Amino acid sequence: MRPYRITSILFIIALIVLDMLYFSGLIAWWWIIVCIAAYVHVLVFAAIFIQWNFYTKSYNRGSNKQLIALTFDDGPAVETARILDILKAQGVQAAFFSIGKRASNDVEIVKRWHTEGHIVGNHSFNHGFNFDWLSTHKMVAEMNATNEVIKTAIGKIPKLFRPPYGVTNPNLARAIRKTRMHSIGWNVRSFDTKAKNPEALLNSILTKLKGGDIILLHDSMPITADILTDLITKARQKGYTFARLDKLLDIAPYE
Repeated sequence: MRPYRITSILFIIALIVLDMLYFSGLIAWWWIIVCIAAYVHVLVFAAIFIQWNFYTKSYNRGSNKQLIALTFDDGPAVETARILDILKAQGVQAAFFSIGKRASNDVEIVKRWHTEGHIVGNHSFNHGFNFDWLSTHKMVAEMNATNEVIKTAIGKIPKLFRPPYGVTNPNLARAIRKTRMHSIGWNVRSFDTKAKNPEALLNSILTKLKGGDIILLHDSMPITADILTDLITKARQKGYTFARLDKLLDIAPYE
């Protein structure tokens, strides 16, 4: 049973008990408000932190402490080709979680991902700000639409899905079950979409490495491409080996 269901059951029990105590005159009404507020806070934080595995199981880290994996979100994007050139030069295979509408507009990059040995994953079709508020049916439609674009390009249907913004909820949990995909999180978030200083970004990532890491990057950011060679070189100097995500997690990337 998922933590979400356990927490909800405990909340209902607690609320019933508090109601009984309140109507018996043993506690003040604000205890009920405190209980409700605590429950709501847990639900919100659990949605934000994919690593909690609260609503659905996500793969957030590997068990082999010698291996680390690079993952890139939001492509095909402006820096994708440059990043691919760097990865090829360094002999590193990564995972690219693609936005479906972008993939449909740049099929050649999708093909290049696959041809050069990278994983092509699903990152929804629109990556809209409102994705987290969609119904399960609409989430499934976006996920299937992206899978269809990728299948047309490389002949394979992805099984790896990274939720937009890393947000999970009950609707998404049902969508993941319906599509039979795996939710992929991370344990090293680079914040490269906000970074301004390349050296600070590089050092921030390197200091977070513990082994078995899934590193979240974006192939839409010039600063990410700027630091990528140094990141790979210095991580190797620290004793880590780069592995493709499916090898790190020992899961199949495609149906």
